[in-house]
Amino acid sequence: MTTQTDPSVLPSLDSNYPLSTEQLAFYSENGHIYLPSVVLPEELASYRPVINDAADRFNTETRPLEERDTYGKAFLQIMNLWARDEAVARFTLAKRFARIAAELMGVEGVRVYHDQALFKEPGGGPTPWHQDQHYWPIDTDNTITMWMPLVDIPSEVGSMTFADTSQKVGYLGDMPISDDSEKLIADLIAAKGFNTRNYGGMRAGDVTFHAGWTLHGAPGNPTPNVREVMTIIYFADGTRVFEPKNKSQQDDFDRWLPGLKAGELANSKLNPLPYTSKN
Repeated sequence: MTTQTDPSVLPSLDSNYPLSTEQLAFYSENGHIYLPSVVLPEELASYRPVINDAADRFNTETRPLEERDTYGKAFLQIMNLWARDEAVARFTLAKRFARIAAELMGVEGVRVYHDQALFKEPGGGPTPWHQDQHYWPIDTDNTITMWMPLVDIPSEVGSMTFADTSQKVGYLGDMPISDDSEKLIADLIAAKGFNTRNYGGMRAGDVTFHAGWTLHGAPGNPTPNVREVMTIIYFADGTRVFEPKNKSQQDDFDRWLPGLKAGELANSKLNPLPYTSKN
């Protein structure tokens, strides 16, 4: 693990962000929620340069947009920065975010699956409809992703678009992010009559959380500015791993759950426990 910034100079992100009964109920029903000002401007002013620097150092995508497929045009994706940079780890392993994740899911504690910087470049394409948990060989429905813009994003870029209550459909089969997933899931949303919801423009430090099975996508970026977003994926502590069902899950098993076998607890060295109510 390397670092360019001394983590001790960064502000703590361990304080509580209280959730109302209404917010917990909304998430439970719809599978997603918007929460304003989870990180304050003065806090993000310290962390944004750290995340940007790490993303720049560890980005491996060098092809121009026009040479990439649909997935590649959607965003630059730089994963598990926390394990490679101690300053980013102070952000990713923050108790504030992990506690929100645990409370939304109604579990005692959560482990990190991985983090990822998702930077949608100027002219970057839309992110097709998909389910995050298609990729994850973990045996639970208690999974959740925090999605946080590091800069203000205007309404024409906006938040992701979610299909309300769609987390209840569960696994839809081997359907990675692609043009096919866009069409098949759009048809499913129409057939089932799901309401779709976009939270519009977001301020830096606002977040959305969504469940692993929630159907969602995102528009392209018609602006001249990069849509800088940091995400963290969590799952309930005590979850076990299963034999992968598709190539995407096998790749994830090998990468994010090192040393584990099917049936074992998902508690590898890459799956720390940033929050538990037991402590």
